[in-house]
Amino acid sequence: MKIGMIGDGAIATYVRQHLEERGLGPSVILLRPSRLAVDTTARDAGLRVGSIDDLPKGITHMIDCAGHSALAEHGPAILQRGIDLTTVSIGALADASLAQELEAAAVAGGAKLHLVSGAIGALDCLQAAKVGQISQVTYIGRKPPAGWRGSAAEQTINLDQLGDTPAIHFEGSARQAALTYPKNANVAATVALAGVGMDATQVQLIADPTVNANIHEVHASGEFGSFSFRIEGRALAQNPRSSALAAMSVVSKIEQQIKAIQI
Repeated sequence: MKIGMIGDGAIATYVRQHLEERGLGPSVILLRPSRLAVDTTARDAGLRVGSIDDLPKGITHMIDCAGHSALAEHGPAILQRGIDLTTVSIGALADASLAQELEAAAVAGGAKLHLVSGAIGALDCLQAAKVGQISQVTYIGRKPPAGWRGSAAEQTINLDQLGDTPAIHFEGSARQAALTYPKNANVAATVALAGVGMDATQVQLIADPTVNANIHEVHASGEFGSFSFRIEGRALAQNPRSSALAAMSVVSKIEQQIKAIQI
């Protein structure tokens, strides 16, 4: 596996560091042309490119850590070239046309689009339950008010005047959540894809002044029985808006693909 990456933000930096520790590269970092002008180390200079056309030969796997727009811009071209792609930008697949474009490109190129578990767990349970009949899946995302700044939540509630009272600022489908909150609802989309789909998965998003962590809950029931899952996620030290577990899940996904025994 010869690996390249898209992006150089907090998650990308974490993933790169841990891949390097494992001797897995990356061999190239794809950035927006404007980012190429930013000062960097001599070691980085030879790795950085601004176009898919400039990727070195032999790249077999790209990792997207750069967000929805990067997946939309580069994903189809990467997959069509026969290069596998791992992405953290799961919410981008709420755009049905983009999801179809990515699938068609993967089929045409004989490549795979790998979706990481990100900041949530219990996806294996949901996927197994889907073999039977699932009757209900609900995802609840709860963050401190500061975690919703810059999002559509500011159009619904006053984040500065909540006092000690949690406020629900979104209720709807996972598709609606991912499209409305492109930087905040990747988890909702991931849960949806693992279970009953974007439109059948119900989502509730909450600004909660009483918590100091990002809390994710999944509740599901069906032929298999029922389960509830809850995780309190910590952020990366480099960026309080980036989930540490999301970054870890990328490294884990790559490791699983090279192991002889997989779980």
